[in-house]
Amino acid sequence: MTKVSVRYEIMVVANPDELSLRAADEFVRQAGEAVQAKGFFTVALSGGSTPRDLYMLLASDQYRERVPWSKVYVFWGDERCVSLDHPNSNYHMAFESLLDKVPIPEENIYRMPAEQKDHDCAAAVYEQTIKAFFRLKPKELPCFDLILLGMGEDGHIASLFPGSSALEETDRIVSANYIEKFSAYRLTLTVPVINQAANVMFLISGESKASILREVLEDEYQPRRLPSQLIRPVNGRLLFIVDRPAAGKLTRV
Repeated sequence: MTKVSVRYEIMVVANPDELSLRAADEFVRQAGEAVQAKGFFTVALSGGSTPRDLYMLLASDQYRERVPWSKVYVFWGDERCVSLDHPNSNYHMAFESLLDKVPIPEENIYRMPAEQKDHDCAAAVYEQTIKAFFRLKPKELPCFDLILLGMGEDGHIASLFPGSSALEETDRIVSANYIEKFSAYRLTLTVPVINQAANVMFLISGESKASILREVLEDEYQPRRLPSQLIRPVNGRLLFIVDRPAAGKLTRV
């Protein structure tokens, strides 16, 4: 496979604390700009320890009042098929670390109904929720103001894992994706939806991510093996905020 040129910005910071600070500044700026331009801000949250640190910072006295929470509408990029109060639930993590601590109206929170037994039905329900919110016409895709992403040590993003069927999805907004390594389903936004966002922001921390980050950004295009390479916003901004250990093997920084 040949290399594919992707336009992106990369911000290398010293440590996880600075990463959270820079990400919080970006969140505040983007929310303010969106609200000023059209009256509201839409964001799809991510799971994981690095986003959790960002959410805790956004809920702190330092940042809480800098976000127009009444005009923020929260969605999720993916979700594990577990109960709402399960410790592995992305919704549960975001609620405890952020949403329960800021003045966001309950009706502004659109969680994935991943606890449903019928995973395909749950994906269809969330897809319809998104279509209704964004008032989409047939075959239109939503344009989120911001989609937050982490990246796994295998190069996966959201619940789009290497070799999984949802990588090929072009028509759906939400997919119930079977993850063979976990023998479990997860709900996930699809690649076309992520690439339609106005801003996609990767948060990547730790030496354990250094090798895979270099492969994603600098090696040949192998999207079935490295799903993160599929993220190429159509008209949006692609930003990587990376701490120094995670950036340690990059040659073009």
